[in-house]
Amino acid sequence: PSFDFEAMASTTIVSNGVTEVVVHPLVLLSTVDHYNRVLGDTKGRGKYRVVGVLLGTSSKGTVDVTNSFAVPFEEDVKNPGIFFLDHNYLDTMFKMYKKVNAREQIMGFYSSGPKIKESDIKIDELMRRFCPNPVFVLIDVRPDVEGIPTTAYMSVEEVETDGKEIQRSFKHIPSSVGAFEAEEVGVEHLVRDVNDPSVSSLANQIKHKTAALSGLKTQLLDMKVYLENVLAEKLPVNNQILYNMQTVFNLMPNLNVEELVRSLLVKTNDMHLVIYISSLIRCVISLHDLVRNKLQYKDDDPWTEKEKDEKEEEKKTEPEKTKEDSTKSASDKK
Repeated sequence: PSFDFEAMASTTIVSNGVTEVVVHPLVLLSTVDHYNRVLGDTKGRGKYRVVGVLLGTSSKGTVDVTNSFAVPFEEDVKNPGIFFLDHNYLDTMFKMYKKVNAREQIMGFYSSGPKIKESDIKIDELMRRFCPNPVFVLIDVRPDVEGIPTTAYMSVEEVETDGKEIQRSFKHIPSSVGAFEAEEVGVEHLVRDVNDPSVSSLANQIKHKTAALSGLKTQLLDMKVYLENVLAEKLPVNNQILYNMQTVFNLMPNLNVEELVRSLLVKTNDMHLVIYISSLIRCVISLHDLVRNKLQYKDDDPWTEKEKDEKEEEKKTEPEKTKEDSTKSASDKK
């Protein structure tokens, strides 16, 4: 669809001034639970998706999505334009949620994606009955995908250059994952069983850097696919996207400069030297602690007590052996 890469080369009118969407942990957990309850271990986990409603508040251009609930949703896999969303159920559930927390309003809807589909713009029109400017958040529930699992969009009115009627398409807006203090405490309790305490902080840092590089690779592949589609005239040219790509390329360092290459090598060698010396110090300290522990608790060691008992028994048996030997020698003389 045309809204996969923002808008075409046209004049776009933004419907309101939302600058950022902040998704809270409860929404992520609810979405994963919704996905697993509806689809479970079925064969259609990759084909089908789930849709729900986002609740929260809006202030100074920032939308805080603090809660959500699932909505009955079905769509035709072969024809994504055909779908069913129970808006009567949506209205009833929102009235019940409003009795619990009157501050929370309908902010938009979410989908397990992982990509935008043709019916999403129609769902956006349906959500406008309950919210004047709904946001659309794609929440990626796949466990093997690294990086931030949320991608936010908002529908905008698009005026085509050839004078066609005004249409709506999705425009990307920044999104992040945020939490209140109480939510951070709850998340820490949940993550306590996931994180391995035996793994060092250095290993965690390397894991995070690997995940970041994996996410960067995914984004570069998306850029490659977009440029190939533009070259094959499957997608129209979007000057804003090309400007952003050019900015990314301009920020890349020139590795052909000899001074920069030498500086990188020196920096890398210095870091490796520190890691090597730290490993040696850590090994020596561990051996020192082991020897000190052995000396301190030597008396309580069952093996040393066993050796002491054996030595005492040997000392007791030695005089008896000497007596037997002396009697034997005396009898031999007689």
